Amino acid sequence: MDEINSHPEYLPSFLELLRVLPEEAFNYKISARPDRRRQFEKELASAMEVALSILTACLNFNEFKEQILEAFASWLRLRHRIPASMLASNPLVLTALSSLTSDVLSEASVNVISELIHYTAARYSDGVSSQLPLIQVIVPQVMNLKPQLRDPSKDEEDVKAIARLFADMGDSYVELIATGSDESMLIVHALLEVASHPEFDIASMTFNFWHNLQMILTDRDFFISSGNEASIEAERSRRLQIFHPSYESLVALVIFKVQYPADYAELSREDQKDFKQTRYAVADVLIDGALVLGGEATLKILYMKLVEALSCCGKDSSTDWRPAEAALYCIRAISDFVSVVESEIMPQIMSLFPKLPHQPQLLQTVCLTIGAYSKWLDASSSGLSFLPSVIDILVSGMSISEDTAAAASLAFRHICDDCCKKLCGSLDGLFQIYQRAVIGESTFKVSAEDSLHLVEALSKVITELPSEHAKKALEALCLPAVAPLQEIISQGPLVLGQKTARELTVHVDRLANIFRHVNHPEAVADTIHRLWPLFKAIFDLRAWDMRTMESLCRACKNAVRTSKRFMGVTVGAILEEIQGLYKQHHQPCFLYLSSEVIKIFGSDPTCANYLKILIESLFSQTTCLLTRIQEFTSRPDIADDCFLLASRCIRYCPQLFFPSPIFPPLVDCSMVGMTIQHREASNSILNFLSDIFDISKSSQGEIYLPIRDNVIVPRGPSITRILVACLTGALPNSQVETVTYALLALSRAYGVKTLEWAKETVSLIPSTAVTELERSKFLQALSNAQLGKDINDLKLPIEELSEVCRRNRTVQEIVQGALRPLELHIVTVS
Repeated sequence: MDEINSHPEYLPSFLELLRVLPEEAFNYKISARPDRRRQFEKELASAMEVALSILTACLNFNEFKEQILEAFASWLRLRHRIPASMLASNPLVLTALSSLTSDVLSEASVNVISELIHYTAARYSDGVSSQLPLIQVIVPQVMNLKPQLRDPSKDEEDVKAIARLFADMGDSYVELIATGSDESMLIVHALLEVASHPEFDIASMTFNFWHNLQMILTDRDFFISSGNEASIEAERSRRLQIFHPSYESLVALVIFKVQYPADYAELSREDQKDFKQTRYAVADVLIDGALVLGGEATLKILYMKLVEALSCCGKDSSTDWRPAEAALYCIRAISDFVSVVESEIMPQIMSLFPKLPHQPQLLQTVCLTIGAYSKWLDASSSGLSFLPSVIDILVSGMSISEDTAAAASLAFRHICDDCCKKLCGSLDGLFQIYQRAVIGESTFKVSAEDSLHLVEALSKVITELPSEHAKKALEALCLPAVAPLQEIISQGPLVLGQKTARELTVHVDRLANIFRHVNHPEAVADTIHRLWPLFKAIFDLRAWDMRTMESLCRACKNAVRTSKRFMGVTVGAILEEIQGLYKQHHQPCFLYLSSEVIKIFGSDPTCANYLKILIESLFSQTTCLLTRIQEFTSRPDIADDCFLLASRCIRYCPQLFFPSPIFPPLVDCSMVGMTIQHREASNSILNFLSDIFDISKSSQGEIYLPIRDNVIVPRGPSITRILVACLTGALPNSQVETVTYALLALSRAYGVKTLEWAKETVSLIPSTAVTELERSKFLQALSNAQLGKDINDLKLPIEELSEVCRRNRTVQEIVQGALRPLELHIVTVS
């Protein structure tokens, strides 16, 4: 500082250093230990007043004002407590505020004011009242910028900067604003001004504020200080009434943001994707509006906009359909908040639908809106009268384009789901629509994926039929899927073997959906029993084909899930089939189907012998397949489904699993694969081990502890070492939480033994990588786990050890070289 006046040429680099120093506290690319990072932040905080005095002295050099303010903003991000009254009169603050009024808006001054706003809102024990001296200086200066939001001469970047300050004030002072005082309403009006800006990037800056304000206004707990229940409700209602006009204006403003651009068809795919994201964001704002105003009041505003739009949109699709589509999109967005017995607006909207032109995008939104109000069509007294006309619209939608067909199919599913009781008498007509779509009639444009919506739709209606009628209807529902499969099989094994997977799965997937959604257990059990010869033919000849096997196993799984014990005989045949095929083809879906059977039949004593043979066969085959980490890496799906099945066995048939000779090899197998770099497979293995460690928590778990301990204790040192290796870099950072839980579960199960194993493990890590203090904190956390302390309190020292060992590649390699997890799966067990 003493030399600045004599060497002003050094000032730019000096200011750059001052700016960068506090930024480094939040730079996690630097491989600093957590303790050192915290210490560095404290050092900076203690030097803050010195730094600000230096920056203040530098203000004499006017040409460096921008750099000085950027450095000031950087120090403010530390959130170190300097009294608001001192900051309010600080020359740096006053310089930033005065820069707001200059013709060219200073980016640095905007950054400073933004940081000051966040600074005053930081949650500290001294409360917001202590920040008022600074708030009272900032807010009036920012409010003076409001006219510039509409100033056409202003550069867009300047308008964006001003909008950002208003948005920051809204986000930071939302609790103060929620009081509804006259001063706070001035900020609300300014935020409405920002929300009305034609540029979405600017308008959307306020969306977070409207959401947070809604959360406060609708949260009873926020008003608890008002006293008794009546006072709380009265205060809440008073506040809601204050903000009603603001949210009404907001709803009316944002409708225009969702209107299709005139040149939408010419937009790039990326721009079209951005437009969809804009519509989703506006839908969220409309939901906030509906929560404050109520669904019916919001619907009324949107309906008036729809009527206004329709006045210039005739039956001819060449007229401008976009404003009407935008209004309908908004009406659809708030469907969950409109009462199902609303009787004023909804009947009028439903009456309008048949009069609208069949312009593809408009028709798509009409179909989706019909689907969104399916519960209203079911519950409303006038809903039944609209069903024929809306179903006609959906049928039209299925014929216009692939997009309208997709929307119509989804809406058809919603209507059949919610209005199934009303539609039972119209099953013949629904079947006609279903058959046209599924058979692929030329005028229909329903894709194979979307046809599954129609399958589900009819399944929901059949569920409402009496069981004697349901069986016949189920047969008719399955026929369009069964007939093509029978035709293929009748042509002989060669033809069946040569078909593409898609030619088979399109039909099997439909059967899978039927078995999932027709809730008539006996009827579904009879159907799968009748179809088993057909399924067996596909299993026998296509067992090599993963896609077909996945589809077929999904159909069987859904049938098992729906029919449960009614499927007794057929389940035996299915499991016998997959047990034999797994030996040759090792399809992971066979394991997944078995896990569903275990869930339902695992506790049934009559199935015990068969299930024991099944799981021993499947697990012995899998453990022979997965003997090295490379084999896990090449078949992660098998590893994933194998250990999911093992966890299911622990949960649903521990009496079969723990005494089985397959239990020890499966634990060894998990140790081989624990470091697999595949998230789902890694989770399944770690969860399997955690389930073993936690077995004493289950109702009957105590009786299996001696068996468990005989297997785990001899392997304990190796398991601990592999887990610590996973924690410190053998697995990605995203897996740390799952590894931490497994380590803590091991500690709870084996107490002092785990601590000994862990001490032995961390002693292998060189002191260049981990300090003694970091080691002892980690071991203390494991020790505290035995005492039953809260898991959240134990996580920090474990996660810090992970962070320290991953702080750079060199350290990570040193740690992994010391622990060598891949060499630990060969265990000598006496």
